[in-house]
Amino acid sequence: MNNASFPIDDLLPAIRASLADHTRLVLEAPPGAGKTTRVPLALLDAPWLAGQRIVMLEPRRVAARAAATFMAASLGEEVGQTIGYRIRFENRVSAATRIEVVTEGILTRMLQDDPMLAGVGALLFDEFHERHLAADLGLALALDVQAGLREDLRIVVMSATLDGERLAAFLDAPRLSSAGRSYRVDIAHFPARRDEVLEHHARRAIEHALERHPGDVLAFLPGRREIARCAAALESGAALAAAGAEVLALHGELAIEEQARLLRPSTEGRRRVVLATNIAESSVTLPGVRVVVDSGLAREPRYDPNSGFSRLDVVRIAQASADQRAGRAGRVAEGWAYRLWPESLRLEAQRRPEIALVELAALALELAAWGSDALRFVDPPPPGAMAAARDLLRRLGALDGGAITSSGRRMIALGTHPRLAAMLLAAPDPAARALACDLAALVEARDPLRVRSDAIAARWRALAAFRERRVPADANRGALATIDAAAKQWRRRLRCDTPAPRDVPAHALGDLLAHAFPDRVAARHGSDLRRYQLANGRMARLADDSALVGEPWLVASELRFEARDALLLLAAPVDEALLRRDFAARFSDRDETRWDPARLALVGERVRRFDGIVLDSRVTGRVEPQAAAQALTDAVRALGLAALPWSDGLRQWRARVRALRAWQRAFDLPGPVLPELDDEALLAGLDHWLRPAFAGKSRLDALGADAFAGALRGLIDWASQQRLDALAPARILVPSGQARAIEYAVDDDGTPQTPVLAVKLQELFGLADTPRIVDGRVPLLLHLLSPAGRPLQVTGDLRGFWDRTWPEVRREMKGRYPRHPWPEDPWNATPTHRARPRQG
Repeated sequence: MNNASFPIDDLLPAIRASLADHTRLVLEAPPGAGKTTRVPLALLDAPWLAGQRIVMLEPRRVAARAAATFMAASLGEEVGQTIGYRIRFENRVSAATRIEVVTEGILTRMLQDDPMLAGVGALLFDEFHERHLAADLGLALALDVQAGLREDLRIVVMSATLDGERLAAFLDAPRLSSAGRSYRVDIAHFPARRDEVLEHHARRAIEHALERHPGDVLAFLPGRREIARCAAALESGAALAAAGAEVLALHGELAIEEQARLLRPSTEGRRRVVLATNIAESSVTLPGVRVVVDSGLAREPRYDPNSGFSRLDVVRIAQASADQRAGRAGRVAEGWAYRLWPESLRLEAQRRPEIALVELAALALELAAWGSDALRFVDPPPPGAMAAARDLLRRLGALDGGAITSSGRRMIALGTHPRLAAMLLAAPDPAARALACDLAALVEARDPLRVRSDAIAARWRALAAFRERRVPADANRGALATIDAAAKQWRRRLRCDTPAPRDVPAHALGDLLAHAFPDRVAARHGSDLRRYQLANGRMARLADDSALVGEPWLVASELRFEARDALLLLAAPVDEALLRRDFAARFSDRDETRWDPARLALVGERVRRFDGIVLDSRVTGRVEPQAAAQALTDAVRALGLAALPWSDGLRQWRARVRALRAWQRAFDLPGPVLPELDDEALLAGLDHWLRPAFAGKSRLDALGADAFAGALRGLIDWASQQRLDALAPARILVPSGQARAIEYAVDDDGTPQTPVLAVKLQELFGLADTPRIVDGRVPLLLHLLSPAGRPLQVTGDLRGFWDRTWPEVRREMKGRYPRHPWPEDPWNATPTHRARPRQG
């Protein structure tokens, strides 16, 4: 074994001892500490392992290969002997393999295929702080297996920057930390010039670094587009040549061999400027880096369940990521980090987990295959995104109700997104299957065209030309080679011996894509040649320079959500006859009742549809009673909650519920927490709580205030209402004997404002302390009123008011209101809400 020492070595005895006594462990160690390559080797001879295998998860393919290669070399072996790896489309393991490094999705397949994990003694989750969806799912499944089937299974969660205390509490596991070993990194903020674009800002910082500091430069940029622009800006300047440096790109779309080349020192001894996405943030070590230039940005997926669309947004990184990036400069010697954002800008502490940000169809399908969604996730999946995911899976034929279908099980075995799996399985013959493999590779890849087109046929034609050794001038040869290789891998996986097609009919691409994106089938809307209605009911439009203008039917593989209409970014024509053949159940002709916002009334219509697309409609004048309640509920969903008959009392009741819910959490009060009643929650639950109140009604204004109040108040049970009245009462008894209203208000973010008690000050004589609610935890804000009901003082300190302010108020007010008491000693005066009777 290689005798080079690593900082983690000092902690290895404690790691072995902990795992001898506990089945879980949280291990924190900074980049370069050696946790990835030293910990698995140190556990090989552990008695509890009993000769079984160790499976270690890495978030990226290049990191998995690099870790396995390093560990194998340290044993003087080739990869595939004691140390092996498995990544997508590549398997380097054998019967002799004891440590298997896999990418995150591979573990999910292992668990689904064999929940007992026969022959596996330990699971190591490396770089868990990246919080990828596959890692969160893998951990949840592993915990389920450990709890029910394999109590002896060891689970180790390793990371450089995570909330170790929270994770250790979640896992009920010991927590060990390695200080690591790194050199000092000087951090400076490199200001942008007025209206300066990112690539020019980054270029100036990189050139400054090349001139002032030795070693290689690693620059973090959001994505491939920004990398290309920054590289072009650097190549056009003189600083690069003066430093004798070369520019290299590092991103997820780069061929894995090219990524691996960057992990080795330059053979020519040249300085390097590596322009990277956050793939270089962890998992991989770039030799020779002394300077980091950090844009502070990343391009990450965001899913909007309200629109049904995902998008890639450029977002600010978290502080933990910024620290991780800066640390890359201090691996071999003292380094420097230049941050391209103002020093005054405060970043979020930790990165948000992917499970809260992305579309969840793959997760929902895995849970259906597992047979339970009652798993323990570090952060649970959002209910709205899960509901949308299951709806999509039902459209794809992967779920029947909530149960996985035989088609769903075949989809999951393919190891790709359910959309693409559905398309691959739907291909009716070998030629179509070969074309489906091309489409799967094209959809998964970046655009190979330099001049963007919204016709996916343009990308496929470029791929076909590449295979004929005729690369179009507007295409990237390397990108096409990567896509061609992926398509070949898909044909091998599907055992498709039919060669890739050289030409295809006009609708062939769209006819296959419709099986992947049934919710994005679109029909031209009316006479507008650029406007389309999608099968999910939303509207979309073509760009002004679209190559698809006028097509009667399209299917979109890529959309961008916008406020009015989504933008169709990539699509293909689809044959209506194919839709009627393969999606016959989606066509309907029936009577419907809908809300007409122009007439503010329900309208009965005979409607022909394909899914959510209205193909034709005519007014019948008949309103179906059974559909009226749903139509009125949909009207409220469209118009908003303001369309309902709110009273002041009901608004206050809602504010009380929301405020007490927040206080329950803040003060950790015992008992069930009240439900959320903000606008979002109420709108999401309209079908549950409001629709029954519309039964038998055909007009929106037929819902009276009392019926509406009853529906809303029904969201909390009798016991909760009693608790609400006790802890956050609508009225409070004051010393005068009168019950006075408390006014509640809640900010947009759900934070309660201080409740207000407006009361004539004569009613509080003798009261020393400010009244409180929530069992004395929340003081009221007193609006002390004059006898005429006008505010005299706002205070949260009643005792201080009597002691310091009362004499002045008394002098000013007793002449103005002589019939009301203004005693010198308010402490011992009789409280009253009345004026003295007039003298006869």
